[in-house]
Amino acid sequence: MYYNKVEICGVNTSDLKVLGDEEKRDLLRRARGGDEEARRELINGNLRLVLSIIQRFAGRRESMDDLFQVGCIGLVKAVDNFNVELDVKFSTYAVPMIIGEIRRYLRDNNAIRISRSVRDLAYRALQAREELVAEKECEPTVDEIASRLGERKESVLHAMEAIVEPISLYEPVFNDNGDALYLMDQLSDSSGTDESWLESIVLREAIKALNERERRIIQLRFYKNKTQMEIAEEIGISQAQVSRLEKGALEKMRRQF
Repeated sequence: MYYNKVEICGVNTSDLKVLGDEEKRDLLRRARGGDEEARRELINGNLRLVLSIIQRFAGRRESMDDLFQVGCIGLVKAVDNFNVELDVKFSTYAVPMIIGEIRRYLRDNNAIRISRSVRDLAYRALQAREELVAEKECEPTVDEIASRLGERKESVLHAMEAIVEPISLYEPVFNDNGDALYLMDQLSDSSGTDESWLESIVLREAIKALNERERRIIQLRFYKNKTQMEIAEEIGISQAQVSRLEKGALEKMRRQF
């Protein structure tokens, strides 16, 4: 997807046609009668609807091109199954069809497979949580949700954890003037020890090649197992600067190797 060109799947969205209600009804009647040209025109005339819907899923790190194509499948199904005899706007019928198609794709494309029973329990738990929040005006406990559903607490916990989307360690959590801070940068390394560093002469020589500030950051980060936030507070610079200096120091060490 090229946002500067307003282009998706090779289609310049600024050129997409917008159909009026009367034109839609006429095309729907003709398509229902077997007019393939009317069917194609109706699909092309509703691509903006698909485009507007996929914006709701923009934060899921999925390819917008893929979501657009899946949304078009939902649109085609809506065109082929819409009952022109009902007093319902086509968009009212098409929107849930498109959203449903996209959600099925996201569910089936998930890297972690979840059984239908677990997923159903999780969705029931989310619904029960919303009901309890409305009733109590505060966040319910897992025990309260499980009691409302008549399920075991452990089962509810397992189900709700199962539908949480995994987060990459390289997910940016902060950005300061182009210096991205990643989730991985927030984690300290508790596996390293002084002995394991000193065992490698090559590694020790690489550390010596760093300047005083870089050496200090590497020592605090890997010897002392401190997070970048803790290091930033200790040496008096921003967390983004610590991240940049750490990456630069590691790159120097790689060149030494």
